[in-house]
Amino acid sequence: MTDLLIRPAQSRDHDAIWTILEPILRAGEAYALPRDWDRARALAYWFSPAHHVFVAQDADAVLGSYYIRANQLGAGDHVANGAYATHPMARGRGVARAMGLHSFEAARAQGFTAMQFNIVVATNTHAVALWTSLGLREVGRLPGVFRHPVHGPVDALVMHRSL
Repeated sequence: MTDLLIRPAQSRDHDAIWTILEPILRAGEAYALPRDWDRARALAYWFSPAHHVFVAQDADAVLGSYYIRANQLGAGDHVANGAYATHPMARGRGVARAMGLHSFEAARAQGFTAMQFNIVVATNTHAVALWTSLGLREVGRLPGVFRHPVHGPVDALVMHRSL
């Protein structure tokens, strides 16, 4: 998407971000987060003090959001971690790819040397394909650690790339 602007999120974006997060949380197929979180709890998590939150918007609306943070504290704080969410109506338009690429640059600018995703649900084939195409590789497989609402226990991938 050439008309996509990715910028730091602001409090005025809360409604738009909740509109994106709620259906993802309720579906329970992508995040290891409680499916029953309400708006306040979900936004408190998304905007945690250690999270650097961004939104992707076109001229009309916020189409996605992501955050990055340190994957671990102390000796592991040079590796970034993140979470990404795209509005259902914007899927397939390159929003997630643009946010992924932007997040690598934002992480690098903050001094991170790598990006690591600790739980990429193996049945989330779109996410696995996206992250693989952006240079992340599977460095581990955690058998049955994600309770998928349709498929039951499924594997999660640990994915990593240097920045």
